[in-house]
Amino acid sequence: MDTQNPSAHPRAQSRIAGKNHHRATQPHARPGGVIHDNTRHTTRFTVIGNHLAQHPELSGLAIGLAVYIQSLPTGARVDIKTLAARFPEGPTRIAGALRELETHGYLRRNRERTPGGRIVTRTISCNQPGDHGTAAGTPRSPVVRPAGPGKRPPRKLLPTVPRPAYPSPTLLRTATELLAGLRRHDPRLLLSTTDAEHLAPGVAAWLERDLTADAVRRALTVDLPPEDLRRPAALLAHRLAAQLPPPPPFRVPASPPAARQPLRNCEGCDRAFRSPVPGRCRDCRSDL
Repeated sequence: MDTQNPSAHPRAQSRIAGKNHHRATQPHARPGGVIHDNTRHTTRFTVIGNHLAQHPELSGLAIGLAVYIQSLPTGARVDIKTLAARFPEGPTRIAGALRELETHGYLRRNRERTPGGRIVTRTISCNQPGDHGTAAGTPRSPVVRPAGPGKRPPRKLLPTVPRPAYPSPTLLRTATELLAGLRRHDPRLLLSTTDAEHLAPGVAAWLERDLTADAVRRALTVDLPPEDLRRPAALLAHRLAAQLPPPPPFRVPASPPAARQPLRNCEGCDRAFRSPVPGRCRDCRSDL
């Protein structure tokens, strides 16, 4: 923290009659510049470092919010909705200013689970960025960036999956039902509708290669890691792509043997010939 503080004197100064010269009359004062008329605070004050008050990259709104937050007692609410109700700036500008303060280390937002199982966000105000100790006895945890009102940070895209050569509706429906049933084999494989729609073509590509639904299910659920699955859809997408079996060999269908016609005696020359019905042989028919 800076040791110099031009906004406060180290001790109260008295003014003596006859020596109460205005600073503007001093030779070193810059004409037109700011003149400080300071009084030492003894109650209800907050010490703010010049690194914040004169920060070269923070906006005025961000600096003002940081000062306001540092002046609040522990436990005060500093969420976007509360700050937007306190100041004339709207939620969008408030959220942007909070992101500035997080970027430069003046705020940290940690998500924690309460004993009752609820997820809450704890905001930690840092009056000296770079000092990453504990606040209120709570160890620092990874920073969760605010994403503005009503928005969530974008999720990483799932790995691509194979595509079937002939994506029939029946095949895709069977693949979707297979994915929906994986949670019965392992509760960690509970998938969202969006994840199932992404994975269904990959499962259809497996089914299209002469694999049964049970075989595909075993390939997706065997040898899962024992720890918690942070994103099961990503694991399944990787398996569908990395373990895709080869297509079945092409088989030319065998032609059925030609049916042999029964022997008949020609009604014209009594010669034997093959025909499905009684009649004349070819020679006798040509003579007609």
